[in-house]
This record gives sequence, structure tokens and C-alpha cells, in this order.
Amino acid sequence: MFRRRRSAAGQPPEALPDEAPQEESPGTGEPAQAGPWDAGDDIPAQDRIDFGSLQVPAGDEFEVQVSVADNQPAWITVVSGDSGLQLQAFAAAKSGGLWDEIRAEIAAEVARTGGDSSEAEGPFGTELRARIIPTEPVEGESGGERQPVRFLGVDGPRWFLRGVITGPAADQADLATPLEGVFGGVVVVRGDHPVPPREMLEIRLPDEIMAALAGEQPEPEEGRWPLNPFERGPEITETR
Repeated sequence: MFRRRRSAAGQPPEALPDEAPQEESPGTGEPAQAGPWDAGDDIPAQDRIDFGSLQVPAGDEFEVQVSVADNQPAWITVVSGDSGLQLQAFAAAKSGGLWDEIRAEIAAEVARTGGDSSEAEGPFGTELRARIIPTEPVEGESGGERQPVRFLGVDGPRWFLRGVITGPAADQADLATPLEGVFGGVVVVRGDHPVPPREMLEIRLPDEIMAALAGEQPEPEEGRWPLNPFERGPEITETR
């Protein structure tokens, strides 16, 4: 588990996107979500953790966890209170449209496992809002009680970004706002190498974290996150 700290110079992190001028969504008067971003975009400055294919916004109010499958980082989860946002990026064809296909597949799987879902318009376009029966009982809940989940998706240039919001934020707008801000601030680094559509883009642990795991914590550089976040040790979840 790790948190983004203030800079070594003692200055606060750079402004979040919602502190910069934003265009309004047509007909709503509400600020439009400009991100998630492609690495080639003119990206607003923000404090982010570099995981290779994903550059993930971070702040003192968030915990960032890395889940591992088959000895490889598989997804990033940003935790806010009792809620979480799971992030994964995938390769896609130049024609895009992968989210339409995946959304239908998720809805079919939700129905197959006894849940229900419906499409809704959210800050990033069409999303899927579902209630599913968790595979593992939630503490304090009966085993068959459905839990809310929001599936977010954005098609980028030759990539697709999926976000999954779980916990109370899945059906409480005020709790979802910070996680939506994280999703909108993600930068996807697709790279130029060929990757088959639907294959997950590689997630890499930052060098500083690898050094900390090896017990070789480096000296912080001026103005950079000092990467001394291991108050209880790095939280890396292995999924089998």
C-alpha cells in the first residue's frame, strides 16, 4: 500500500484537472470530463504514479494497490475509504469500439451469475451499472445479497481503458466523485509495439518501488515524490 506524498521541497502537488478550466458538457451546464488521456495528448499537469502503460493520479487521500496474477502485475486499484476503482488498459484496433463489445459481454456475464445490470450515461459516456452476487461474502452482508458495481470504459487511440468502481461509491455519487476524478486523470501509454486487440497492456512497478521492495530505498530527488510510503509494507495482492 502506498500513498503519494508532498514534494521533497515541501510544495503541494500540482493542480488536479478539476482546478483547471473545463469545457461544459453540451446541454448540461456541468464540467465535461476531458480525460482519460493518451500519452500523446497535451496532458494537464498532475501528480501521478508511473506504472508503465498506466500513469495513475494519486494523493494523500488515496491508497494505491497492485494485484498480481501469474507473478505479473495484473491491475491497479485506487482505494478511497471503503470504495475502490480497479484500472486495466488493453490494446485495441484503430477502429475502436471495443467498449461496446465488452459492455455487452459484461452484462451477459452478470446475468449468467444471477445479477442484473443496465446501461446509463455517466461522466465518461455510456457505462454499465450492475448489482452482482459477490463470489466472496462481504463482511456484515448475507451471502446472496447483490452488491452495486459500476463498469466504466473509454476507447482511446489503439487502447481501451476499463474502470470498475466497487463499494459504497458504486451507488453514492458524492463518494464516487474522487474516484471518477482519478479515472479521468489516468494517462494510457500504448507504445508503438504491436499488441493483439484485447490483450492487457503491461503494468510495471516504478523503479523506486522495486528498490524499496529490495530494501534499497533511493534518496529522493528535488520536487519528486520521495516514495517512502511503506508504513505497513507495500500491499501487493496475488490473484490465482
